Amino acid sequence: MKFGFDNAKYLRIQSDHIKERIASFGDKLYMEFGGKLFDDFHASRVLPGFEPDSKLQMLMQLKEDLEIIIVISAVDIEKNKIRNDLGITYDMDVLRLRDEFLDRGLSVNSVVITHFNGQASAEAYRKRLENMGITVYYHHTIEGYPNNVALIDSDEGFGKNDYVITSKPLVVVTAPGPGSGKMAVCLSQLYQENKRGVKAGYAKFETFPVWNLPLSHPVNVAYEAATADLDDVNMIDPFHVDAYGETVVNYNRDIEIFPVMNALFEDIYGQSPYKSPTDMGVNMIGYCISDDEVCREASRQEIIRRYYTSLCKFAEGRCSESEVNKISLLMKRAKISTADRRCTVAAKERLEKSQYATAAIELEDGTILTGETSSLLGPCSALLLNALKHLAGIAHNIKLIPQTMIGPIQKTKVTYLHGHNPRLHTDEVLVAVSMMSLLDENSRLALDQLPKLAGAQVHSTVMLSEVDRKTFNKLGIGLTCDPVKKIKKVK
Repeated sequence: MKFGFDNAKYLRIQSDHIKERIASFGDKLYMEFGGKLFDDFHASRVLPGFEPDSKLQMLMQLKEDLEIIIVISAVDIEKNKIRNDLGITYDMDVLRLRDEFLDRGLSVNSVVITHFNGQASAEAYRKRLENMGITVYYHHTIEGYPNNVALIDSDEGFGKNDYVITSKPLVVVTAPGPGSGKMAVCLSQLYQENKRGVKAGYAKFETFPVWNLPLSHPVNVAYEAATADLDDVNMIDPFHVDAYGETVVNYNRDIEIFPVMNALFEDIYGQSPYKSPTDMGVNMIGYCISDDEVCREASRQEIIRRYYTSLCKFAEGRCSESEVNKISLLMKRAKISTADRRCTVAAKERLEKSQYATAAIELEDGTILTGETSSLLGPCSALLLNALKHLAGIAHNIKLIPQTMIGPIQKTKVTYLHGHNPRLHTDEVLVAVSMMSLLDENSRLALDQLPKLAGAQVHSTVMLSEVDRKTFNKLGIGLTCDPVKKIKKVK
């Protein structure tokens, strides 16, 4: 795998920069943490060499000086809002995040329930957390937020919120997802701290867009593709241009809210410490790109993957056509098409020849392999076996799973479990190969190749089941699918 990002340098200079920002304010810094603190696979895909938990590793270097506040909106509790990537509700994710932080020795201060307006579900959630020994605070809905600065910056605005008692110089404010109210919690604390004579500052940590990369850089375009459902748009920061004559990139929401932020800062501090929304950020990721072309190509591939994801979501009724169209326009801006994904081209070529549902994989060394559906295996199950045999140096005609084993599995699926699809899924294939590895040397060798699939790219000409998608995700394989539910012709 070609690396384009210096992770060690990032850990070093990012933590140093945050320390400098803390010192610039004196007593305390509230840092709004956008995006994922760990499991940031988008960043690791567009910046090869970036570790998915790099941001958490960076915070570990500051752990003696930091504590974490986890924010959740009462509205999200009431709606049982779900994290699509994990399939769990936001209220459950708060507990997951807390456990992850505590397991790594980080200090978790409390949970703040925002947008609180007397919701019974939020009150019940607070009692549940308090019964677990977790400190919980309420922050209320403020009429006219964020534009009614006079009300917000008063005892009837931020002053009505619970004051979160903290003790460390760095307070990281994070949440299960966007729209939770992280920024409002930070600003409320600044107001409360200022009333108590504490010098506290605010900074924002957002990985993307990368402020010191061009607007048209594929890394920044890939971020727009990743947030197409949120209507985020990368923009030149006009405030930064006016203040410094320097062209930098930010995104629409931060630019739109900056005049309000500036007014709040002036009310709290007497004068604003920042001249632009980019000034508020502390992200140093752009300084750690070691091979720009590697990151450009990785980002182009990410844009194509996002396009296929949106096509499948639209086919399932899970997104609007505008999301698909937006990513399509981003592909044109990046001067790429689906033909730039080699495994996609290979899968479609085999489909054209065989007329069966097919799949193709591009391995790390550039090798392309294909597979197609049969009465025994789905296309990705066949492909997975082909890839493992190739990596193990096993002849293609060698059967890793005897048909005598597949038959009873299919009978169980259809006859006893009342399934409609007798063909083996990818996880069932791996279980069967695992069983055979006790008896067969080839199966054992094939199983040993699984780690080599990390970073490989797969395209399927049909949408896969959730089971198959999760299997590829766990193996670290990048997957795309055509928005086709079924190709009728089967052997």
